[in-house]
Amino acid sequence: MTEDFSAGAAQVLAADGGSTMFLGDDLIPYLVLAVGGALLVGNLAAMVRPRRVGDGGAPVRAPARRAVPLALVGLVAAIWALATLLAG
Repeated sequence: MTEDFSAGAAQVLAADGGSTMFLGDDLIPYLVLAVGGALLVGNLAAMVRPRRVGDGGAPVRAPARRAVPLALVGLVAAIWALATLLAG
């Protein structure tokens, strides 16, 4: 079975000349969009819905001095990636 898979993979790579990269030439902008979006959403979620410590403990809020700048970095990264992807 492994031989069949490797033969099929070799045929696919040979058919396109072997120059096609995973997700095309836009791999880095897609990765920056994913990381930036996760950074933005994760930090905003930590500020909006604080986690609880222990069983029925008081909610612990994320420190705004850290969460807000990280959310802004995520926003800038996501906007840059979207602009790059939409421009071409």
